Amino acid sequence: MSPVSIRPARLQDAAPLADLAGHLGYPSTERDLVDRLTTMLAREDHLVLVAEKEGEVLAWLHAFVALRVESPPFAEIGGLVVAPAARGQGVGGRLVRAALAWTDQQGLGSLRVRSNEVRRETHAFYLHLGFTAAKTQRVFSRPASAE
Repeated sequence: MSPVSIRPARLQDAAPLADLAGHLGYPSTERDLVDRLTTMLAREDHLVLVAEKEGEVLAWLHAFVALRVESPPFAEIGGLVVAPAARGQGVGGRLVRAALAWTDQQGLGSLRVRSNEVRRETHAFYLHLGFTAAKTQRVFSRPASAE
């Protein structure tokens, strides 16, 4: 049995990444992911990693450098999803550790992640990896087009 490997994402990963995004509750098409990955993979302030075993993509993680007027730059996990059949095997933890190493290489002091309040198992996962709950907040959104 071959081990799980962690590597940078490629455009050819768009279809399995789109499928996994659906497990997060964000249905996406392969075309959506090609468009997004084209932009992200060209930027040094974004990291997209995949975990694969025997050529099958099991998980992905996206992190980016977050800039705020009021605080020093930090890295943030924009998304992390592990295929249901691969959960509980350390795959997500390996991706997070790779993101922590990238965060350090970028000269950033911390890695943050936001998680929906209903994802209790996810909260336990991050706490187990040494994250601490920093605050509770609401996210508001609206279309950008003018009324």
